[in-house]
Amino acid sequence: MNVNNLLVLRKTSLVDYPGKVATTLFFRGCNLRCPWCQNRELALASDTPDQAFISPDEALRHIEKRRAVLGGVVLSGGEPTLYHGLPALITRIKALGLPVKLDTNGMAPHVLETLFWQRETTPDYIALDLKLAPVRYTMLGAKNPTVQLKESAALIHATGVNHEFRSLALPRDLFTDNDVEALAPLVDDAPWFFRLFQPGNCLDPVWDEFPAAQEEDGARLAKKAGQLGKRVDR
Repeated sequence: MNVNNLLVLRKTSLVDYPGKVATTLFFRGCNLRCPWCQNRELALASDTPDQAFISPDEALRHIEKRRAVLGGVVLSGGEPTLYHGLPALITRIKALGLPVKLDTNGMAPHVLETLFWQRETTPDYIALDLKLAPVRYTMLGAKNPTVQLKESAALIHATGVNHEFRSLALPRDLFTDNDVEALAPLVDDAPWFFRLFQPGNCLDPVWDEFPAAQEEDGARLAKKAGQLGKRVDR
């Protein structure tokens, strides 16, 4: 694997950064193994040809050329916090006058803490994914997930940086009201989005045979979060 080729680039996105036209950089590799993940090529990057990826320098050249029409840059994945050069990359993007949104699973609070040390490396917007009740993260390959999620959520809240929380409504009642209750203490007054699972290109091919989550699945979870005093969105 070419260690320099880390990224898949989406040149233009209208949905990844709220209210902004953005370029999105997807990092290869992830420290979780969510069977429903639809970024299979990123999570299993070792199985994907190097030519499918580009280097951070190539991505920055693209961003610099288009910065006049861009409103921001999204760092997603995979999991961006696995990239040791993340602080320098954020600094270089922000030096171009563009805000940075970071999508993360929260499994690396020590990386978030490092980013928050300096304004130049602090993301301008963060989306924290909440997969399941923290104790259930072990089925996704996580170690000490309760501690890691709690620390990440607390760090994000303490910085005052704009942020949101995201969960995926899963089919067959695999994400339940009990999961919402267990995650609720991590969620402050920022919006909590509940999206619907759609099969296709899943990390575990078995999930491609599952039915799509229905509107009522998302509505039920959002209602539960609302009853717990959370600011929900769909």
